[in-house]
Amino acid sequence: MTRAESTRRRIVVTAARVFCEQGYAASGMEDVARACGLTKAGLYHHIRSKEQLLFEIQSYGMDVFEEQVLRPAAEHAHPLRRLEDCLERNVLLLTKRRSQEIAVILHEHNTLKGDARARINARKKRYVRFLEQAFREAMRRRLIRRVNPRVAAFSFLGMVLWIYKWFRSDGVLSPERLAREMRALFFDGLALETQPRRARP
Repeated sequence: MTRAESTRRRIVVTAARVFCEQGYAASGMEDVARACGLTKAGLYHHIRSKEQLLFEIQSYGMDVFEEQVLRPAAEHAHPLRRLEDCLERNVLLLTKRRSQEIAVILHEHNTLKGDARARINARKKRYVRFLEQAFREAMRRRLIRRVNPRVAAFSFLGMVLWIYKWFRSDGVLSPERLAREMRALFFDGLALETQPRRARP
């Protein structure tokens, strides 16, 4: 990574923290520049606008998600294990690693406009298709009961992605315990009637 690329990455990561703490609408480029230890002119040397910065944050967040969740989970040949691993990694990314870039994607999902929004949405849709395909395969192999794959995929996402709003790192639940509880809660509901319910952790 070049020095310019390193500086740009630092700006993106710092801006994600600023947007998480203050909200995108309430944050100005002056706030980001100050947090980065740059002048406003110095910040604009690397980033053209606040909107471009939001796109850069969301792009980087998707890179992190794909690297830490989607690609490792996709390596499982067994579709149910693929889904379970995906859920667990997603929970840990949002809790243990506290990715602020992911939080910006979730909280500012409707803020981007035009081509920038379309590009981020295309990457999100790949995740939905990945989940739908895994649910279809699990049904074909009679690993889970029959469900609508799209309903299952968005139920999965709705349960997992809302964590960033309520999870407290100083609470009674550890990230690992939360991942186990959510995995059991979701996948026990998909079990075939002939399958014994898994023991609770």
